[in-house]
Amino acid sequence: MSDHGMMEKEEIFSKVLRAGRRTYFFDVRATKAGDYYLTITESKKFTNDDGSFHYKKHKIYLYKEDFSEFNEILREMTDYIIAEKGDEVISERHQKDFKKEEYTSNDVVEGEESTNDSASADKFTDINFEDI
Repeated sequence: MSDHGMMEKEEIFSKVLRAGRRTYFFDVRATKAGDYYLTITESKKFTNDDGSFHYKKHKIYLYKEDFSEFNEILREMTDYIIAEKGDEVISERHQKDFKKEEYTSNDVVEGEESTNDSASADKFTDINFEDI
């Protein structure tokens, strides 16, 4: 492979964030034209039945023309979450005394829409998007 071909795959600048079973890789890479873009890779470790393990990876490619809007929306979303729920982690996994709210049929009468969407949204505490 030529030197130019190797340059396409070379990481220019990298940072790693380890977060439990997940690891996030932030890598600056170069396009064929020599411009830079960012890849964000989430790698999650899974254990097989035999004790060995494997990783599932998801990658986002982010180009300079999208940086401003991406940063703006990311900041808006993270600020919203912190404003609404604070920065303390609330989950079964992170808190041993966490009590999951039970959802009963009395919470929403059948055939009737909830008038308080945020109260209904708070009932759902465990969402897994990995099957999508």
